Amino acid sequence: MSPLSSLSSCIQGYRHVLLAFSGGLDSTVLLHRLVQLRSNQPGLQLRAVHIHHGLSNNADYWAEHCQSLCQSWQVACEVVRVQLAADSELGTEGAARQARYHALSQRQRDDELLLTAQHLNDQCETFLLALKRGSGPAGLAAMPAFRRRQKKAHARPLLQETRRELEEWAQAYQLRWIEDESNQDCRYDRNFLRRQVIPELEARWPHFSAMTARSATLCGEQEALLDELLAPQLAACIQPDGSFDTQSLHAMSQLQRFALLRRWIASQQGDMPSREVLQRLWQEVVLSREDAAPRLRWGKQVIRRYRQRLWLHSAAETAQPESVSWLPPYGLLTLPAGLGSLAISDYGHWQIRAPHVDEHVSVRFRAEGEFYIVGRSGKRAIKKLWQEHGIPPWQRTRTPMIFYNETLIAALGVFITREGQSNADNLHRWRLHWQRSDAGVQA
Repeated sequence: MSPLSSLSSCIQGYRHVLLAFSGGLDSTVLLHRLVQLRSNQPGLQLRAVHIHHGLSNNADYWAEHCQSLCQSWQVACEVVRVQLAADSELGTEGAARQARYHALSQRQRDDELLLTAQHLNDQCETFLLALKRGSGPAGLAAMPAFRRRQKKAHARPLLQETRRELEEWAQAYQLRWIEDESNQDCRYDRNFLRRQVIPELEARWPHFSAMTARSATLCGEQEALLDELLAPQLAACIQPDGSFDTQSLHAMSQLQRFALLRRWIASQQGDMPSREVLQRLWQEVVLSREDAAPRLRWGKQVIRRYRQRLWLHSAAETAQPESVSWLPPYGLLTLPAGLGSLAISDYGHWQIRAPHVDEHVSVRFRAEGEFYIVGRSGKRAIKKLWQEHGIPPWQRTRTPMIFYNETLIAALGVFITREGQSNADNLHRWRLHWQRSDAGVQA
């Protein structure tokens, strides 16, 4: 199959394509092929995004080169500047990759197919890096040719081609591309493999990269088979709120137990845990005392247990928010600590009475005392209310509570007090809509 036919097959079913365009050899060849394909498929809509990491003195020149080349080929190109996390545990390479994919995900539309230009030699490097880390089949599967996460799809159409083949294409069409000087720096693991290790292996075994890519494909197939076989049990364990019910794990083998936990963590967009982390998760969290509040942190992630269920959070999702005032005319209110926004809306699920003129509205995250709750008789202590509704302790201080002056009106998504109960008069009631940015859910 010709390169253009292979590319056409890869993007089949998509009219909108977003290319991660670094301006290097690989992405330049891929963009050139897409432009050629567009001439035969006029309905094909192309966009390019260049990520400006700011790590090189030449970064501005690279961005200008990408914009100029895209302009000459009539492809819209957006330059996105990213800032690497200063405290990243991933190193410069890992932090740059994380920032790059986050920026691409933010700009990719649901109807667009994201293309990146990794080739067969890149696949070999990724496999060897996973081997160095002691990864299992999921890590050794390296980079999939196609992946869908939620509504967004990502394809790598060049994984079957070597860098030499891409160079031949570029030379045949007299393409111009940029060279990142950091690619010469063997302090970076990938460059060390690319420049010193793999050439020696290829000299001894000429098809080493191709065979390594084949092994990665076989590992990917085994993981896909496990995904299929474990899907029913995984679906039974994962709850609608994303938590994981551990009750069925006790009757399973360690292999099956850990396989399910890995897949749950992946479904929550978490970083893959090592075997040691999984063993600690089982011993220190799942098997801890029933009345304990265990937690396990690795990297920037935290797993907690409450009532035989596990929750996975990033460190940012455990930050304690401060109270905020909500002033007239009560427009969209941005909540602190990444908790999203609050609005009065016809689509809101929580209906409370509107405040009186002399009542100051605030959103707080702590309350003390006993309260009468709509639909319940007798007062309940706030701690009992949280327990009755199954709210884990760490979520209680991240649940927005509406106060009018010093009176608790509602805990959004949980309860409304008698003092906050609305009447049938539409003019004197609010319907509140809480859009949670951390989980993408609404209350």
